[in-house]
Amino acid sequence: MATEIRVPTLGESVSEATVGTWFKKVGDAIKADEPILELETDKVTIEVPAPVSGTLLEIVAAAGETVGLGALLGQIAEGAVAAAAPAAAAPAAAPAQPAAAAPAQPAPIAAAAASSSSASVSTMPPAPAAAKMLAESNLSAGQVDGSGKRGQVLKGDVIAAVAKGISAPAAAPAAAPAAARGPSTVEDASREERVKMTRLRQTIAKRLKDAQNTAAMLTTYNEVDMKAVMDLRNKYKDIFEKKHGVKLGFMGFFTKAVTHALKELPAVNAEIDGTDVIYKNYCHVGMAVGTDKGLVVPVIRDADQMSIAEIEKDLGRLAKAARDGSLSMADMQGGTFTITNGGVYGSLMSSPILNAPQSGILGMHKIQERPVAIGGQVVIRPMMYLALSYDHRIVDGKEAVTFLVRVKESLEDPERLVLDL
Repeated sequence: MATEIRVPTLGESVSEATVGTWFKKVGDAIKADEPILELETDKVTIEVPAPVSGTLLEIVAAAGETVGLGALLGQIAEGAVAAAAPAAAAPAAAPAQPAAAAPAQPAPIAAAAASSSSASVSTMPPAPAAAKMLAESNLSAGQVDGSGKRGQVLKGDVIAAVAKGISAPAAAPAAAPAAARGPSTVEDASREERVKMTRLRQTIAKRLKDAQNTAAMLTTYNEVDMKAVMDLRNKYKDIFEKKHGVKLGFMGFFTKAVTHALKELPAVNAEIDGTDVIYKNYCHVGMAVGTDKGLVVPVIRDADQMSIAEIEKDLGRLAKAARDGSLSMADMQGGTFTITNGGVYGSLMSSPILNAPQSGILGMHKIQERPVAIGGQVVIRPMMYLALSYDHRIVDGKEAVTFLVRVKESLEDPERLVLDL
């Protein structure tokens, strides 16, 4: 008896995946619940467990293929080792050419993998009934004002548009193709390697470019004297680790400083939805984490209600899961603001790109000793440049600068974080 291996539910807004590595080949013995392959989605990599014990009878979807929800991936012969697999079965070691990928659906989080764009035109696909009527009326979703969630076009919107006499636009001239890559010399071509981008990397690239094209992005800078935080950390780090079982880093201080500033400047914690502004009365802070497969942004939920110890524990859990490739969809959704730390790689200053549809992202950088003037004296202090990139459509310059100053003040006088000042 053969049991089918099918694509499982992948999470909110995820409708397809790319087959990654098969851990087994046809004829291999398999135990129930043993991981047999991995699927790459727009957000995370998911291991698919064997539904039963037996022998891998057939691989239907080879590595590199794009598959939808419920698609057949392979089959397992239950019980003893099965007979030789059908000749048509695709061996795991020889992946077929990947099918043309459908456009990636907007994901709830970014930098790599986050929620839908906050453009005035919805990136939500039309409702099924509306899509059918649009096709029958020869209209595009862009011609219809959507009244659904996040501007989604509904059937009633299409009916109203048709009643207004909206018709299909005249055929536009074909768009010029993207500039082709110039040919390499014969000598160079033999030393080049072409590797297909992973689904995660494609999503990161698309979302970052979409953010630049959509938001009125601007960056403001400041610098912070880290001496007070470093002294406090050095004084209590051993006691902190002994009591809480986690090391005291800098991210707990920065996260608390950010949540305090977000409460004072709510526009930095808001997002644009069509012609509306949605203010979030909670702080779900995303932490950009670099992995071998690309940048992911797991989210610390309700960070404003957490202690520094709770933040450090949750961050440690999320960072480990990101490195292990075991982040869940719940870990990646709902962020309202993002922190990215290029300083761990030695970056002295950078301008981070927004994690759409969020309106703000804070860039941390390398702590470097520099001479600064304090009280009329030149002293050496551990300084860090801070960068806040923000969406100028919703955040005014005064709000952005004030936000960054509040973060600076909290870090230079960390007692303010304890006293909620």
